[in-house]
Amino acid sequence: MATATSVPAQETVKKAPLTLTPQAIAKVREIMATQDPLPAGLRIGVEGGGCSGFQYSMAFENQPGMMDKVFSFEDLKVFVDATSLMYLNGCKVDFVETVEAAGFKFDNPNVKSTCGCGSSFST
Repeated sequence: MATATSVPAQETVKKAPLTLTPQAIAKVREIMATQDPLPAGLRIGVEGGGCSGFQYSMAFENQPGMMDKVFSFEDLKVFVDATSLMYLNGCKVDFVETVEAAGFKFDNPNVKSTCGCGSSFST
């Protein structure tokens, strides 16, 4: 009689369809270190809303969801749901700090237009 082995719902994928720059990874780790309890990883997603129809979201999570893909960036776990993955393919996430402002910047080749404030997009 053969024994069945269970496969976890999510597994770490080697080649991520999105990239995080070293500056983005460092900033996420810096912010994560201030959280109690320490989160398991960062969720990056796309949600409906904003001026142009979609907006990016980032939040800390204690565990991945059942339908999430899990990517590793220098041991930083990033969780992305299947729907968001379609919109984030080829996207580069950076952390930019200037005299006027600081924040995460999404450079997404799938975006056809953005709103005036730059925080939402359409495909």
